[in-house]
Amino acid sequence: MIRCAPMPTGCPLCESASTRPILAANEWAVAFLDAFPVSPGHALIVSSRHVADLFELEAHEAAGLWALIDPVKAAITQAHSPDGYNIGVNVGPAAGQTVAHAHVHVIPRYAGDSPDPRGGIRWVIPARADYWSREP
Repeated sequence: MIRCAPMPTGCPLCESASTRPILAANEWAVAFLDAFPVSPGHALIVSSRHVADLFELEAHEAAGLWALIDPVKAAITQAHSPDGYNIGVNVGPAAGQTVAHAHVHVIPRYAGDSPDPRGGIRWVIPARADYWSREP
């Protein structure tokens, strides 16, 4: 069983890493389905070492985390057959990070799940998202 080390009391991602079904794992990270998915198959890839955000990881830890993208995508594709993906990281409260443990979201997207998906992750700041309707 994969466990975060050290495992702080109350970290929901450390808890999930030791209790939820694992999609993929390596020495540096573990992946499982998000407890509050925005779409069917939404998964998290979580660093094995408990640090607040992606920028606190050592280079080899970050590489291990990113190495799980392909196996996680394969698992989601097999189970849900999405039409696309968003890959995202929130770093700090100003960027929407609500759990202070380094993790990456792998969010499957489905045709019709948004009226106009153009811009993808640019919609985190709605007033600036639709660059195609503004002049440079």
